[in-house]
Amino acid sequence: MFGLKRKDVSMPTAETALPGRPSPIPTAANHFINGAPLKGPYPEGAQQALFGLGCFWGAEKRFWDIPGVIVTAVGYAGGLTPNPTYEEVCTGRTGHNEAVLVIFDPKRVSYEELLKVFFESHDPTQGMRQGNDVGTQYRSGIYVFSDEQLKAAEAARRMYDAALKERGFGGVTTEVLAAPALYFAEDYHQQYLAKNPRGYCGLGGTGVSCPIGTGVTSAA
Repeated sequence: MFGLKRKDVSMPTAETALPGRPSPIPTAANHFINGAPLKGPYPEGAQQALFGLGCFWGAEKRFWDIPGVIVTAVGYAGGLTPNPTYEEVCTGRTGHNEAVLVIFDPKRVSYEELLKVFFESHDPTQGMRQGNDVGTQYRSGIYVFSDEQLKAAEAARRMYDAALKERGFGGVTTEVLAAPALYFAEDYHQQYLAKNPRGYCGLGGTGVSCPIGTGVTSAA
């Protein structure tokens, strides 16, 4: 990805951020694999989750095959620039993270199960990077849509932080924030690794697993 060469890890300010644009950039209307509408409407009872875990090409692939996941999409979240392009995000002057939106049926897959996939699909100890991908757009982040998601995310972060430190890793740097605006990425980024099976993934992991489940929330 273009961000591979980026080394600046400082967030922009309102004064230094790029101006962006008033209208959304064009993107795909439907999911490349299952045809579901990327921006909805979603089925009644569906819930949403939003994660940042490095390059969003590989990150999205971690979620779209999970039973109970209805649709996935990639975009830009947590920054200052409205409706940014990928090239703008890669400059580091928008403040956005590469994020994956996950629409799921809570009767088939729990939010806690998605958190387990999130933490075990990348290294959440690396700060503003993921492997060789360096920059603010690769930071680890969980963006929550409810108090229940907040409690589950914070409990999972504590659990993985303890487990990673026990195994000699650094502390978890994952940010847990209220879900910001998500700006959908360009068409070619959506389900990129389904369109380009040999494409760059960029995700690794620590190999550390935790048995989190419905009990995660009660640990908050």
